[in-house]
Order: sequence, then structure tokens, then C-alpha cells
Amino acid sequence: MSILCLLIVCAFIVSMNTGYIRLSPLDVARTLFGMGTEKQSLILFEFRLPRIVISVLIGAGLAVSGCILQGLSRNALADPGILGINAGAGLMVMLYISFYPTTSFRSIFLLPVLALIGSGLTAALIYALSYKRNEGISPTRLILTGIGVAAGISSAMIVLTLKLDPQKYQFMATWLAGSIWGSNWKFVLALLPWIIVLLPLVFSKARVMNVLNLGENSATGLGASVERERLLLLAAAVGLAGSSVAVSGGIGFVGLIAPHLARRLVGPKHELLLPASALTGALLVIVADTIGRLILQPSEIPTGIVVAVIGAPYFLYLLTKVKG
Repeated sequence: MSILCLLIVCAFIVSMNTGYIRLSPLDVARTLFGMGTEKQSLILFEFRLPRIVISVLIGAGLAVSGCILQGLSRNALADPGILGINAGAGLMVMLYISFYPTTSFRSIFLLPVLALIGSGLTAALIYALSYKRNEGISPTRLILTGIGVAAGISSAMIVLTLKLDPQKYQFMATWLAGSIWGSNWKFVLALLPWIIVLLPLVFSKARVMNVLNLGENSATGLGASVERERLLLLAAAVGLAGSSVAVSGGIGFVGLIAPHLARRLVGPKHELLLPASALTGALLVIVADTIGRLILQPSEIPTGIVVAVIGAPYFLYLLTKVKG
């Protein structure tokens, strides 16, 4: 994991130097220590640093959410985007943005709460549709149900965008593509409490997740309260995904790719897998956001599209490897 931390630091430095207005490493260093010009300070502290910090937070949140879902469902294809949880959060945020302004300080802090409500309702719907008496939840049925619910919600969101005025339509189209739109310190403060509270909670449940992976009967025999722990972890996964989507837009595949890459690095034990997933997700989003800002300057490619270019082929590869 030390290698991941080093890579994140390197990506952090490269990202601070990347943009339409170039800042050399020396300019960045001088500005960080208060010796830069007013223009350099504005670019670094008000535009780039908040966006990079948000990239780290949402990458960690989405990756850990995906790791939880994969562990609980024992399905390698589980991911908050594929299962429709991100879409549910996005629909709620979209409804709010469509009818109310988001510039006020209070409304920014309300967005993660609304996203949590949307993602929670979606998760409950998917769980209910996937559950069968005496059979429980089949991993394949869970994935298929999630894909179907996500498609339905995405269709509803497209219909809603057609009723927006041109300015809001342009914003929502960019948001749906996965643009990190909340790139200022107010959005960092809105997202940070959710990450600070939920990530340590999930990390403290690493041993419980190891036990749950043994199967329901084995976990019950070892004294674990299976249903209570499962609901708590599912709620944490929904909270991490919903709050991240509220400021990142529709970024998918992070929760799918990051846990798989982390598992290859540290193995299946959740004591190491969960923090490694968080670091891998943070690195993936920083790199994707930096690439998106670099390729078509002065325009930029939404981060979600860059991640999708990486994630879609990987998802198809996993689909050929995983048995239902």
C-alpha cells in the first residue's frame, strides 16, 4: 500500500501542474508556500486543489462502496454504478438541481443527504426485487435486477432533462457524463464528514466481512449477527456511493475496478483489501480527471467518460470469467 500512497502523491503533483494555464513545479511549490502571484494562488487554491481533494474523496468512497457490495453479495461484478445505486442518487440530485438553486451554502450540504435518500430507496427496491423466499438473493439475479433498475432510472433522467431550460440541460448532460462539477471547498466540506465517518466504520468491520464471506450458515455458527451486520454494511455502502455521486456526477466502474486491482495487490483479507481499495479508487479518479483535463485543452473530457473507457472493457473481461 505504500506504493499506492506514493503513486497518489505523484498523481497529486502532476494534477496540480496540469491545466489550460500551466504552472511549473517550481511555480506550484512557491505558491504552496505563499510566494506565488495572486493569479497563481487563485488557480491553485480555488480551482485545482479542491478538485484534486474531491477526486481523492469520491474515488475512495466509490471504491470502498464497491468492495462492500462485492463482499456482501459474493459477486465479483457488484458495483454501485452497475447495481443502480448511483443512478438512484443521481435522480434525486437531478430533481433538486432542476427546481432549486445549488449556490447557497445550505443547499450544498443538503445534496449528499438527498443523494443518500435516492440511493437508499434504490438499494431497497433492488434488494426487494432480487429476494426470493427460501432462496435468498442470487448473485446473478442481483446483478440483472440492478442493471434493469439502473436502466429504468437512467431513462427517467433523460426524459427529465428534455424538460429543462438550455442552461440547466447543458449542466445536467455534463453531470450525467461524470464531470466533477462540485470543484470548490464548499463541496469538499459537504463530502468530507461522510467519508470521515463511514470509512473508519467500514474498516472496523473488516473481520466481520471476512466472516460473512464464509457463508451465512458459517457466519452464524461463528456468532456473527448476519442480518444486522449486512444491513449496517449495506447502509454504509449506500452512504458512501450516494454522497460521492452528489458531487461527482455519474462516474461508474470505480467501485468495480478498484477492489479487483486491490485484491490482486494485497489479497482477499478485508483488513488490507478495504484500505487498498480506497487508495486504488483515489488514484484511479485522480489519474482519470487529470487525463480528461489534459487531452482536449482548453476543453475537458468528463472524468466519468475516461473511467468508462478503462472500465467497460474490464467489465466485459470479468463477465467472461465470472460464473453465475
